[in-house]
Amino acid sequence: MLTRREATAAIAATAAVAFAGGGARAADAVALPAPKKEGGMPLLGALAKRRSMRQYADKPLDLETLSDLLWAANGVNRPSGDRTAPYWRHLMVTDIYVAAADGVFLFDPAAHALIPQSSSDIRAATGSQDFVGHAALDLVYVAHGERMTDVSPEERRLYASVDVGFIGQNVYLFCASEGLASVFRGSVDKEKVAKLLNLGEGQFVTFSQTVGYPA
Repeated sequence: MLTRREATAAIAATAAVAFAGGGARAADAVALPAPKKEGGMPLLGALAKRRSMRQYADKPLDLETLSDLLWAANGVNRPSGDRTAPYWRHLMVTDIYVAAADGVFLFDPAAHALIPQSSSDIRAATGSQDFVGHAALDLVYVAHGERMTDVSPEERRLYASVDVGFIGQNVYLFCASEGLASVFRGSVDKEKVAKLLNLGEGQFVTFSQTVGYPA
């Protein structure tokens, strides 16, 4: 029987094969700059500045900042392939979709790259408040429920939400350290967004998180 660590490695390998077979989308992957892994604001300072903000400037994030943000959120921080955020039973079930003005991208942590999914701007559809449509980006957190085979559907949503909470806090602390604004949101039409993202069977949207420059 596979250990959980071995199962996670198998899932990652399967995902890599799937991306490789994704035709133009995989070929058009946007390689992100290497993330900064040192420096930034001290932890206690970032905690003191951490807050939810709902007023955003209509200004995109540069690629370097986006790279650092996604690595902080759930990037690979060890040769084993493990992440900056902890996860349930050592089973990676969360994907991060980046909704921006120029389209929707799937973050591939192993390659540290963005996989184009759509050229549509779906930011306004990820929430009911006005700011979501013009903030730099919205991170949509999607769980692979089909990987959580030994728990009930209700427990899948619970455990996936806990994992996303860790990721969301990483994003909050990064934003506090870098002078960015963020708000973690459960008020998202999950079924509508799932259709826009063309999610597979067993996948479901958990939360979304707006990130951008404060107004």
